[in-house]
Amino acid sequence: MSLFSIDQKKCKRDGICAAECPAQIIVQADKKSFPSLLLHGEEFCINCGHCVAVCPHDAITLSTMPLAACPPIERNILPKADALKQLLLARRSIRQYKKTPVSNKLLTELIDTARYAPTGSNKQQVSWMVFQKPEDVHKLAAQVIDFMKMMLPVTTDEATVRRFQRIVNAWDNGRDRIMRGAPHLIVVHSPSDLSFPAADCAIALTYLELYASTKGLGTCWAGYFTAAAGLHEPLIQVLNLPAGHLCFGAVMLGYPQYRYHRIPTRNEPLITWR
Repeated sequence: MSLFSIDQKKCKRDGICAAECPAQIIVQADKKSFPSLLLHGEEFCINCGHCVAVCPHDAITLSTMPLAACPPIERNILPKADALKQLLLARRSIRQYKKTPVSNKLLTELIDTARYAPTGSNKQQVSWMVFQKPEDVHKLAAQVIDFMKMMLPVTTDEATVRRFQRIVNAWDNGRDRIMRGAPHLIVVHSPSDLSFPAADCAIALTYLELYASTKGLGTCWAGYFTAAAGLHEPLIQVLNLPAGHLCFGAVMLGYPQYRYHRIPTRNEPLITWR
């Protein structure tokens, strides 16, 4: 079976698929002809599925993406602009969590939704690692504390020294300012030789945290952990990522202890109009 096939009974020869193909490998000689792939077009296909998704007649099938696997968009339940804006503005970084665990089913649903986040050239190479047990998350936090203790004697930036020392002191007094007592940690990693692996992972995590908020969950980006995951050898060994992969981000996750009631102010955007 060829990569790209047209149901000629359904195709209206409107050329939409050719116009929308990012790789420009779908061609149509004229309005009397059916669209087809360029010679060797399969080599340049990025498997984005735009041709399947944009055809209003369900006339296109990719061998890698059957039409039945691509559900129709339910426009009647898409959020209105005001609702989506409120969701974005109401999102907060959560640093106080209930001990209630999040079910594996819900964690899987979050990741299954986040996999639709855009990636550079549609590489879809974002991988996920879920730490389910609070005690394991706590052990990871301890690794980050060890990293900070190791860095304190060799760090010359005074502000960083003060910040690290406060975090270490809090830890020594039973307060976790690394993982904030979150019951779960979700880590994203990717091959480091891709065009935009850091952006791919950050966008995927953003998708996840926004969807998580609709499920009554809270998240917080684990920045100290992410930094240590690329520099602290004991933590690198614990993660044991595939060869060539790097950790490009992580979020703590759980049910928030408290509910926020207002949207705090933010700096005005710095815009250059050209």
